[in-house]
Amino acid sequence: MEVDLKDHYHRTINYLRISITDRCNLRCIYCMPESGVSFMPHGEILTYEQMIRLVKLCIGQGIRKVRVTGGEPLVRKGVVTFLKNLCDIQGLEEVTLTTNGVLLKELAQDLGQCGISRINVSMDTLKPERFKRITRRDLFTQVWEGIEAAVSAGLHPIKINVVAMKGVNDDEVLDFARLTQNKPYHIRFIELMPGAETNSWESQAFLSSKEILDQISTLGPIQRVSSSSLDGPSQRYILEGAQGEIGVIGAMSHHFCGTCNRLRLTADGHLRGCLFSDRETDLKTPLRQGQADHQLTELIQKTILDKPKDHGMGPTNRRKCTRTMNGIGG
Repeated sequence: MEVDLKDHYHRTINYLRISITDRCNLRCIYCMPESGVSFMPHGEILTYEQMIRLVKLCIGQGIRKVRVTGGEPLVRKGVVTFLKNLCDIQGLEEVTLTTNGVLLKELAQDLGQCGISRINVSMDTLKPERFKRITRRDLFTQVWEGIEAAVSAGLHPIKINVVAMKGVNDDEVLDFARLTQNKPYHIRFIELMPGAETNSWESQAFLSSKEILDQISTLGPIQRVSSSSLDGPSQRYILEGAQGEIGVIGAMSHHFCGTCNRLRLTADGHLRGCLFSDRETDLKTPLRQGQADHQLTELIQKTILDKPKDHGMGPTNRRKCTRTMNGIGG
C-alpha cells in the first residue's frame, strides 16, 4: 500500500535524488581536488538492481520523482538501461538526470528514447578558457555540442545549472539570462555552497540570489512562475517575452528547508534527509544481508520522520559536510 509520509515538521517527502557513482570526468574547483581523489571501491557501490528495489520501496512511502546524479552519472556503464528501468516503475511521475554534459553528445539519442522527463546540464560559464579553469578540463566544446544534441533528441526543456561565484563567473549572469530570451533553455543559478573540498575563497566568492536577480532585472521586467509539488527548490522567473525561464536557488541566503521535499541516496547505499546533515541511514548493509522489504521500509520511514528541520547554515555560518559533494550526490 502506498502512503504519502510526512516528516515531523509536516513536510511531504516526494522527491528522491540517487547518486549512482562518485566518479567524475571533471574536477570542478568547488567540488573536487585536481588530483589524489579517493573513490569508493566498486564493490561498495549499489548495483542497479539494488537501487531499483530501494526506489520501489520509497515509492511506497510517497516518492513520486527521482533525479539521477553522481559524480557524473553518464560515466557508469549501463546507465541508459537503468534509466529506462526507472521510467518503467509504476508510481513514478518523473525521472530526471543531472549531468556535466561531457558524454551527452554520444548518449543524447538514447536518453531521448528511454523515457526520462528532462535533463539538467551543469555548466558554469559560456567562455571556453574559463570553463577550463573552473573544471580543470578543456572540454567546453564537447559539453556545448552535447547540449545541442540533447535539444535535437527532443529532451525538453534543457536546464542549465550555473553555480554563481563572485570573481569567477558573476560577470556572465546576464549572458546566461539572455540565453532564455531566444532559446527555450531553463537557466538555474545556484548559490555557492560549502563542500568538503572548498577552501577559504568560498566566502569571498559567495553571490546571493538577490544579487543575481538584481542583475537580471536590468534586462527588463521579470515575472514569477509558479512551481509544482514535485519541483525542487528553485524560485522560477521569466523575462518578458522570453522563450525560456530563469531560476535561482538560494540555499544559503534564503534557505528553503521549511518546504524541502527531498531525500538523497548515496552511491554506497546511505539514505540522507539533508544534503548538509551528516546523519544518514545505512540501507546497503541490511539490503545485502537479505533483510525483508518491511525491514528496509522501516529504515526509510525513520529517515523521513527524522529529516532535520533545517541545514543550520547561512552566508556567515558555513560549516562543511564530512563527505565530498561527489560522494553525497549533487
